[in-house]
Amino acid sequence: MNSEVTSPNTNPVGDFKNLGLAEPLLQAISDAGYTTPTPIQAKAIPLVLNGGDLLAGAQTGTGKTAGFTLPILHLLSQKPADNPAKGKPRCLMLTPTRELAAQIAESVVTYGKHLDLKSMVVFGGVSINPQINRLGRFLDVLVATPGRLLDLANQGKVDLSGIEILVLDEADRMLDMGFIHDIKKILARLPKKRQNLLFSATFADEIKRLADNLLDNPSFVEVARRNTASEMVEQTVHMVPQAHKRDLVAHLIKENDWQQVLIFTRTKHGANRLTEKLVKNDISAMAIHGNKSQGARTRALAGFKAGETRVLVATDIAARGLDIDQLPQVVNFELPNVPEDYVHRIGRTGRAGASGSAISLVDREELKYLKDIEKLIKRDISKVQVEGFTAPTVIEPEPPRLFRGQQPNGGQGQKKKQGQNKRRPQGQSNGKVPAQGQQRSFGDQPKPSKNSNGNRKSNNRQDSKPNETLSEAARHQAQPQQPIYAADLNIARRTRNNGGGNNSGRGNGGSNAGRGNSTRNSGNKGNSNGRIWVDADACPVVIKEILYRAAERAQVITTLVANKLMRTPPSPYLHSIQVEAGFDVADNRIVQELEAGDLVITADIPLASEVIENNAHALNPRGEFYSKENIQERLTMRNFMEELRASGVGTSGPNAFNTADRKAFAAQLDRFLAKQNT
Repeated sequence: MNSEVTSPNTNPVGDFKNLGLAEPLLQAISDAGYTTPTPIQAKAIPLVLNGGDLLAGAQTGTGKTAGFTLPILHLLSQKPADNPAKGKPRCLMLTPTRELAAQIAESVVTYGKHLDLKSMVVFGGVSINPQINRLGRFLDVLVATPGRLLDLANQGKVDLSGIEILVLDEADRMLDMGFIHDIKKILARLPKKRQNLLFSATFADEIKRLADNLLDNPSFVEVARRNTASEMVEQTVHMVPQAHKRDLVAHLIKENDWQQVLIFTRTKHGANRLTEKLVKNDISAMAIHGNKSQGARTRALAGFKAGETRVLVATDIAARGLDIDQLPQVVNFELPNVPEDYVHRIGRTGRAGASGSAISLVDREELKYLKDIEKLIKRDISKVQVEGFTAPTVIEPEPPRLFRGQQPNGGQGQKKKQGQNKRRPQGQSNGKVPAQGQQRSFGDQPKPSKNSNGNRKSNNRQDSKPNETLSEAARHQAQPQQPIYAADLNIARRTRNNGGGNNSGRGNGGSNAGRGNSTRNSGNKGNSNGRIWVDADACPVVIKEILYRAAERAQVITTLVANKLMRTPPSPYLHSIQVEAGFDVADNRIVQELEAGDLVITADIPLASEVIENNAHALNPRGEFYSKENIQERLTMRNFMEELRASGVGTSGPNAFNTADRKAFAAQLDRFLAKQNT
C-alpha cells in the first residue's frame, strides 16, 4: 500500500489549477468561491486521476467530498461510456444516510454544471416511483444509500454492470449501521474491473477487512490523526444534573445570543422533548431523527441552513453528512456512549480551517463516557460551571434499586413518615394477581409460585419506580440501553376485563412520555440470565406470547412498527406496553449490546446472522432456532415476509400463523427460559 500522510494544517498544492483538473471543473470551483484545495483534496485528487484504488482517512469537514467528486467528474468527462444504456450508471457513490447522499448529489451538480454529465440520487423514506422514472434515462453518476439501491436493483430498474468507479463514503458509519450485507450484495452486482475509493473517518478491524477484500494495491492518504477532534474547535464541558439540562441549554442560547446551534441528543424522544422546551422559551427549533419523514427532515435542515430556524436538534443519524457552512456552535445535550461519535458530532463545527465551539452537558452518570472520550482524543476537556446550574461536588453512591414487593430492613417494611400518604398508581398491584378471575393467554399460562406465607406471587414482577435520586440520564441511558417495551401484565389484565380503555400505550405513566411506571430490567442480572430482544415485525401473536411469558426480559427493538401497534393495538397486552424510542434493527446497534445468553426473536436474516456471530441465540417466529449451518441458506432473503414464507408462517391464507405454530413457539420459548433459569 502506498501511504501518504498529511498534517491538516499543511497544503503542498497552492491552487486547484495545479491538480490537473479539466477547465470546466476549474470554472465550477471558481463559481463556488473556492481557490485553494484542502489537504485531503490536494492529496486525493491526483491519486484518483491516476486511476488506482484509494483508501482515505478523513473526517467530516475536511473537504473530502470534493476530494473524490472532482477527479471522478474529470475522468468521466474525458472518456465516453463503452455501452451507454438507460438506467446504467458509470459511477456509484454509496453513503450511509439520506442527508449525506443528498449533499453529495448536490456537490456533483455544483461541480459538474459545465459538463455534459447526468447524475441522480436515490434513497429511502420517499416514494420510489419518481426514482424509477428518472432511472429510465441515461445516467453517468448515481448517488445512493444501500437499502434503496438494492430495492431498485432487485426490481431490475437499475443496471450496475457498467460501473467504472465505486465510492464508499463514510464506510465506517455504513458498517456501524449494519449495511455490510447490503454492501456485499451490491458488490456482487458490479463488474470486477473497476476503480474503488473508500473513505472512512475511523479504521476499526472491520474497515481493514473490508478494504483488504475490496481494494487492489491502494494508495493510502490520511490527513489527520485517527479519531481526533479538530484543533480549531474549542471544547468545553458543563457539569449539570440531567434534570437541569434543558433549562441550561435555553439559558446558554439566550445568554450568548447564539443564532445557529446544532444540538445532539441520544434519543428521538429526547430530541422531541428538548425541541418543545426551546420553542416554549421563544427559541425557534426543529428536530430531525429517524422517525421524521424525509420531507420533514429536509425542510428542517433547509430552514436551519437558511437561518430561519435558530436551533436544530438531531440524533446521531445527523452526526455525519451535515454540511453547514461556518456552523459556529455544537452542543452535546448528552454524551454519546461511543467515543468516536463525539468526534463526528463536534466535526460539524470548525470545518475547513474555520473556528468553532462545542459544549457538552455532562451529568455525573456520564462521567465514564467523558473519560472514554478524553482517552480517545488524548486531551482533557476543560470543565466550566455555569452559575445557577452547578452540579453537586460530592457524589454519593446510588442506593440499590428495590423490586416490586421487596422491602428494606429484612423484609419488615419501613414505617410511613408523618403525613406521608402516597397512593399506589392506578393499575399497580402488590405483587398479587388481580381478582378478576383466571386469565388466559395464547398458550398455557405459567402458574405463579407461592411465597413463604402461601400467597401467590406474580411471575411477571417488574422493577419498582426508579429512585428519585437517579438522574434522567441514569434512568434513560444506563446499562447498556433503555428497553423499547416494558409490560405490566396486571394492567393488561385489567384493561382486557374493562373492555380495553385508552392507555395510549403508557400504562401507569400518564404524561410521563411513554415510560409508565416500568423501569429497565435488562440490568437485573440477578433475576435473569439473558435478555430477550423482540423484533416488532414478528407477528403480534408472537409478541403477546413473549410478553406474557417473559415480560421482565422482553425488549422490542423496532420502533416504527411498535408505534404503529400502539396506535391500533391488536390486543390489550400491547395496549399496556410502554414505548420508548431507542434501538432500531436498521442501524444494527442491537448487535453491539448483545451478550452471550441473550435471545433475539426476529425474521430478519442478516440480523440473525450477526446475532449468531456474537454468540447469542436467534429464534424465528415459528420457534426455529437459527444456526451457523442453516442461516447461510437464508442469507439471500432480506425482508420479514420472505422469511415468514420460508418458515411456512404467514399472516393470512394457507400459511397463516395458526394454533400449532403458536404452540410450537411457546414450547420453544418455555424450554429456553427453563434452561436459562437453571
